[in-house]
Amino acid sequence: MRTPNRIALADCLPQPWRNGGGTTRELLAWPRSGDWRVRVSVAEIARAGDFSAYPGVARCFAVLEGAGVELALPGRRLTLTAHSEPVQFDGAEAPHCRLLDGPTQDLNLMVQQGAGRAHMRRAPPGSRLPGGARWRGLYAADALQLELGSARCEALAAGTLLWSDAGDAAAWTVREGGRAWWLTLEAA
Repeated sequence: MRTPNRIALADCLPQPWRNGGGTTRELLAWPRSGDWRVRVSVAEIARAGDFSAYPGVARCFAVLEGAGVELALPGRRLTLTAHSEPVQFDGAEAPHCRLLDGPTQDLNLMVQQGAGRAHMRRAPPGSRLPGGARWRGLYAADALQLELGSARCEALAAGTLLWSDAGDAAAWTVREGGRAWWLTLEAA
């Protein structure tokens, strides 16, 4: 099994949004920054406003910190807190975001159309992610222990993305720790 890649949120510079509503720290643009198929970022939303439109992109979104947000999408409104399951929506929809009670920190997974199916789900202790995905990752909001296959365990600090595009069959299992999310790109 090839060693997965590791990226710390603290090593990613915040980039201000054009509308002034927040900042984004890009953890990963895979396979290349200018021509990404998968993009993982953590955003700090400071005030209400519209998300940027990303036509042809599937977006997954989860609240990491703060009271939460209300997203106004065509035909529906979603209220999300740090306890909510992640949501997926079409990036072209560019929802309006209203903060429930102050700023939030949020996890974003974006996948270009045609690259495959994006998935984001919580990764509580004991949860397992099978191998074989085209691309897979784990974002650890809190420190945790991750078993990679049956051979070794990795300690992940809070604010770490561990990812791999090796497509190997070894499962990853969260052994102990706090909040985390599985991120995958599967064949279409």
